[in-house]
Amino acid sequence: MVERCPKCNLRFERIEGHWVGAVGMNTIFSFTLLFLGLAIFFFVTYPDIPMGGWVFVFAGGYGFVPLLFYPSSKTLWTAIDILMRPLEDEDFDESV
Repeated sequence: MVERCPKCNLRFERIEGHWVGAVGMNTIFSFTLLFLGLAIFFFVTYPDIPMGGWVFVFAGGYGFVPLLFYPSSKTLWTAIDILMRPLEDEDFDESV
């Protein structure tokens, strides 16, 4: 990822450890999606819930969801960070 926005020159990593929030959001999203997928799968197949290969399908899906969602979680976390800590001139200054 680039260090600054090419249009407005906003520094994306505004403070040290900024992306910890993005990783947290990614984890929460991934677990929620996994839980909902498993809940729907169990509800639809109850009482004869097939195990076996389906476990690997859900595990594989859970492995790919964080990779696919991570860029979006970084952008979303930057937006939430801007809401919590409004922009300052230093965020646009190239000398910092």
